[in-house]
Amino acid sequence: MFSPYLVPFDGSFDRAAAPTAPPDEAVGKKALKKRLKGLVEEMAELQQMFYAHDRHSLLLVFQAMDAAGKDGTIRAVMSGVNPAGCEVHSFKQPSKEELDHDFLWRSATRLPERGRIGIFNRSYYEEVLVVRVHPEYLGGQQLPDAIDPQTIWDDRFDSIRDHEKHLARNGTVVLKFWLNVSREEQRQRFLARLDEPEKNWKFSAGDVRGRGHWDAYMDAYEDALRATSRPWAPWYAIPADDKRFMRVAVAETVIAALKSLSMAYPAVEESERAKFAEMRRILEEQAP
Repeated sequence: MFSPYLVPFDGSFDRAAAPTAPPDEAVGKKALKKRLKGLVEEMAELQQMFYAHDRHSLLLVFQAMDAAGKDGTIRAVMSGVNPAGCEVHSFKQPSKEELDHDFLWRSATRLPERGRIGIFNRSYYEEVLVVRVHPEYLGGQQLPDAIDPQTIWDDRFDSIRDHEKHLARNGTVVLKFWLNVSREEQRQRFLARLDEPEKNWKFSAGDVRGRGHWDAYMDAYEDALRATSRPWAPWYAIPADDKRFMRVAVAETVIAALKSLSMAYPAVEESERAKFAEMRRILEEQAP
């Protein structure tokens, strides 16, 4: 699937060259709002067939710096999807039980079934992003002595690639989105959270402290996207400074992936179809 935001599969991704703002030729707010409305309706139709077809699952992974708009994007893009066929999982600080397993375990237990859409708001990628920026967190993971701290990140990239390839082989369509917000736009959004009482609950002092590690996070994202964007599990670096544009770009990517599948509603067996006329007669006779 062509996309200007597709992260190359050859390890050449340059995050400094990845745009955080829409292109100059992007349409305005009203047009984006109308476009998203149409995409949401189209996705709802595709999801019905996806559920009925029951041959694939769809995993959407969202990663971003704080205030990039993950929650709002998930809410807006998936607003027309039948909740019965979609699940959202948010991964925060791991529990003691989760730390007693390998780093992929807690997300593997939440993978979507065939016919369903699973959304990871943050994911196993935290283990090569946050933990890489703060390697002291490794101390609480009770890792075997044989694990080499010098190679652990490359080893985890190997595990992630193998994990995602296994999912793809077994029918899971994996799409990963890095919502690429600029440092200045994040600052403005944090200020808005302070200025607007209804947004105060979103703010924490840790958000500001995290900005002090901005460059380290950008380096970690660049390495992760270079190492794990593959044809079976591509990354998309979506400009996130304009929320409307970002949501449209995500929706277009998801819809393109669904359309690429050879989906169809299940065919009814002839033996069952032969009963339709009799069932219709019975139902019509029951009319008041």
